[in-house]
Amino acid sequence: QVQLVESGGGLVQAGGSLRLSCAASGRTFSSYVMAWFRQAPGKEREFVAVINEAGYRTSYADSVRGRFTISRDNAENTGYLQMDSLKPEDTAVYYCAAGVDYSARLYPYWGQGTQVTVSS
Repeated sequence: QVQLVESGGGLVQAGGSLRLSCAASGRTFSSYVMAWFRQAPGKEREFVAVINEAGYRTSYADSVRGRFTISRDNAENTGYLQMDSLKPEDTAVYYCAAGVDYSARLYPYWGQGTQVTVSS
């Protein structure tokens, strides 16, 4: 198993940037696909981005492509989500998740979430 803890959320003005971190412990982080999801108030959780185990393959939701960048540092057991040009509609609780199959998009392991609030 792997345990995940997100950090880096906060309040930022529209157009600003934040970098979220996802610290992993337990089984070897480099064995897992890592993804970010978000859930806004009153809405369902939605996919944001995913990165494969070695970090060379990524995919993004249309709503964030070109503004967000997912990355990972396997030596530090940490994943990241760089968020630029933030918009009020990016306001949500952001979760990192881990799985074992990049294509299957199944994630058994989840962090507790970190709040991101973008003011207009």
